[in-house]
Amino acid sequence: MSNTTSSSDSSSLLVRDLQGDYRPASADEVLRAARRVLGQRVRRGTALTSPRMVSDYLRIKLTALEHEVFAVLMLDAQHRVIEYQEMFRGTVTQTSVYPREVVKESLARNAAAVIFAHNHPSGVAEPSQADELLTRTLKQALSLVDVRVLDHFIVAGDDVMSFSERGLL
Repeated sequence: MSNTTSSSDSSSLLVRDLQGDYRPASADEVLRAARRVLGQRVRRGTALTSPRMVSDYLRIKLTALEHEVFAVLMLDAQHRVIEYQEMFRGTVTQTSVYPREVVKESLARNAAAVIFAHNHPSGVAEPSQADELLTRTLKQALSLVDVRVLDHFIVAGDDVMSFSERGLL
């Protein structure tokens, strides 16, 4: 077996197969490995120090999903991760979110702050009126129990939109 690669393969990531030979990694293998690495970087106790860090993490978690998911990043008072939780799963176009459950889980995890995220499998990262209303409702409900809402991200393919950056929070 030759160890040479063609010029088209020279920039490929390689993986070892069961026989011990190297071959170019598939896109799915690269994405799975990226998710593992990012998951290890952002785990319990990791301080979320920038919107870019959160955006990159959420893009990896939510981009490949073919159905909507509403997730909550629960944080302590220093904005360190307590837990990432996909709380609600929906269809291709919508997800039902229950504020009572978000409050309950935030209190159960002793969260001081939260970041919301959901994906738009349609590929359009624009918030709907329902997204904006939900964010306001959740923010009001959580403020009653002293949990701050730091942001709400919408992930649509490679695009990520931040409510905070848009002035919607």
